[in-house]
Amino acid sequence: MSIAALIILGVLVGTFGTLIGAGGGFILVPIMLLLYPDRSAELITSISLAVVCLNAASGSIAYGFKKRIDYKSALLFALTTLPGSVIGAYVTRFIPRDVFNIMFGVLLLILSAVLIWKPLRKPEEHHDQKQYRFGMKRTITDSNGTQYTYSYNLLTALVLSFFVGVASSMLGIGGGIIHVPAMVNLLNFPVHLATATSHFLLTWMALAGSVVHLMEGTLQEGLREVAFLGIGVIAGAQAGAALSHKVKDATIVRSLAVALGVVALRILWGTISGGTH
Repeated sequence: MSIAALIILGVLVGTFGTLIGAGGGFILVPIMLLLYPDRSAELITSISLAVVCLNAASGSIAYGFKKRIDYKSALLFALTTLPGSVIGAYVTRFIPRDVFNIMFGVLLLILSAVLIWKPLRKPEEHHDQKQYRFGMKRTITDSNGTQYTYSYNLLTALVLSFFVGVASSMLGIGGGIIHVPAMVNLLNFPVHLATATSHFLLTWMALAGSVVHLMEGTLQEGLREVAFLGIGVIAGAQAGAALSHKVKDATIVRSLAVALGVVALRILWGTISGGTH
């Protein structure tokens, strides 16, 4: 791809990824699978993770100013997410490209179906404040003065975060597309705090996986793509954070879910029929 095309793609990935706290890897990986059919799954995931890291760092700065990041919860989740992301980065080297395509395509189809059927809930629907064993009760006030109170089971959160770390690093998707719906529907996070906190956590999770890929020499072949996609996602992340309170969450998620389903079918069909062209 040309430099301009990479930057434009980066802007789009950064904007949409930051809107839902997903880092954008779930958009970038399937596009790269189609554009670079001869490149290994490990290289594509390493490029995506590095770009997700830049996107998440930029978006986290914007969300930090809005005071929507639950830093304490993010640091607790990182205790299991970071080891999971390192394990996932090592696992990718053992997965053949066709197997990777099928795994990724099936995952996208499942996510598409789940998000169309049950998009993210609204913050006002979080009425359950009961205390759990190993419970964490949190109260956050954002820059607009809106106060959010919610509680979750810490043990469930740590186990969930570990598997999100493994899956995200294996597939290069950053993990937010899995983590955000889980934080909202299983851990009772308000939508705006879930997206912002997920984005902050993604920064460190993607960094851990990227360091592993860099140390192993995988990422060197994709530094050109990382550089120009990175320029785009840094700008796009700022735009996505600015738009986050203006666009309906359910509309965004359902639209992206449809796109995920289309891309998943394209990847699966290309793999089954003998090529990704």
